[in-house]
Amino acid sequence: MADRDSLKQRLSADVDRRRKELIELSLSIHANPEIAFEEHRSAAALSELLEANGFAVERGICEIATAFRATAGSGEPRIALIAEYDALPGVGHGCGHNIIGTASCAAGMTLKPLLEDNAGTVMVIGTPAEEAAGGKVYMAARGAFQGLDCAMMVHPGNRNTAVAFALACLELDVEFEGKAAHAAARPEAGINAVDAMVAAFANIGLLRQQLRDSARVHGIITDGGQAVNVIPHHTAAKLLIRSEDDDYMDEVLKPKVLGCFQGAAVATGCELKYRWGEESRYKAMRTNRALADAYRTNIEALGRKVVEQESHRSMGSTDMGNVSTIVPAIHPSIAIAPQDVPVHTVEFREIAASEAGHQGLLDSAKVLAMTAIDVLLDEGLRKRMGDEFRASK
Repeated sequence: MADRDSLKQRLSADVDRRRKELIELSLSIHANPEIAFEEHRSAAALSELLEANGFAVERGICEIATAFRATAGSGEPRIALIAEYDALPGVGHGCGHNIIGTASCAAGMTLKPLLEDNAGTVMVIGTPAEEAAGGKVYMAARGAFQGLDCAMMVHPGNRNTAVAFALACLELDVEFEGKAAHAAARPEAGINAVDAMVAAFANIGLLRQQLRDSARVHGIITDGGQAVNVIPHHTAAKLLIRSEDDDYMDEVLKPKVLGCFQGAAVATGCELKYRWGEESRYKAMRTNRALADAYRTNIEALGRKVVEQESHRSMGSTDMGNVSTIVPAIHPSIAIAPQDVPVHTVEFREIAASEAGHQGLLDSAKVLAMTAIDVLLDEGLRKRMGDEFRASK
């Protein structure tokens, strides 16, 4: 254990030694925000840094121009550190992905010298478009996370947690086709597509009483007609449905939500068209508790107190959930902001470039490297992780 502890101290010291370089990279990504699948500058900066530090870098993996895989070492165990670097449209890095990408790269660089004796393999996998479309969803489907012993990342937030809860998330696009008519002269000749959409949203409002507390159904109307004196012949909407587990999504949410639109079509005489976005579906996060326990020990060794969420109601979704169905994975959060400051806000964006954000970056890099050391050196931990993962399947 002493040897492992001394290794962890060495890794932490190496992160501190790189402080200036890491903060400069984080701030550069923060100052040049790039949205989903357009993260060319950010992906280049991260992959070039890894390449300069001896990693073998593959760019444009999984048919995605801004995805990459950087590899050091060889053999087993095989550990992936997940890098995110996309920004939010109109907000910038209001989710702190400048910190995530930089921290995962920093952890990888500090681990590399330890891998020269074939102690295992460390990969930094660059994953675009977490905020929209779900780059990891496509990368998972194309084999990017196969053959790994674990995958991990740390997300900046407003509390320190070890276990992440994230909802499965599925997009639904709907359209109603009716018949146009003059709204004053001959309204009876029309079939009102807006009526169908209003009825469908009312149905969803009534449905919510019969859903689990953690389920979510929310959407916007993207086409509500063109002229006030014309019976609208077309309406369209986009919705997201979310669930704490994937079975409830398939067996309950999908048929019940679709029924709300089908009933509205029958009531108004409109034709319903719909499409489920299964190809970009986010799956529920399955945190590997054995790996999370190792992470908790390490983050608390850095002086951060871990708190568990009092309620699962405050949950979003992440494409890391898709990774967690393939390999043991964790998606903990590290506090850089007060608890009353939510992510995806301008205020959080500013904190992500502040001294608190910099400390979160350095601690994230340290705890990732420390937890990777545990996985590399502790065969018992790897067995517990694997047993738990297979049981969860």
